[in-house]
Amino acid sequence: MKLSVKKGDNVLVITGKDAGKTGEILEVNKEAGKVKVANVNIQSHHRKPRSKDDKGGILKTEGAIDVSNVQVVCPVCKKATRVAHSVVDGEKVRICKKCGAKLDVVKKTAKSSKKA
Repeated sequence: MKLSVKKGDNVLVITGKDAGKTGEILEVNKEAGKVKVANVNIQSHHRKPRSKDDKGGILKTEGAIDVSNVQVVCPVCKKATRVAHSVVDGEKVRICKKCGAKLDVVKKTAKSSKKA
């Protein structure tokens, strides 16, 4: 399945119980077409202690939601938008449908910033 979202994207949830919330994508499952978004679709897991030192309790984790229920938030215009694909300077990039800005931002590592 081809997806228009990537890990690290900021997205807006458009349907479901968490509609209107924004968050960063933590995990993408291409085969199932699901994503996990930070602080969205929180699920409770009741854990029983397995040993004397182990603590039980209620663990809260993010559940997966369908990729069709999220829209990418453009970092330039700050609006939820559909994603266009285009070839710029010989490489494929994702583009905001509303303002035309690139959604693929090159993240600088510590090594590359020292060289500059």
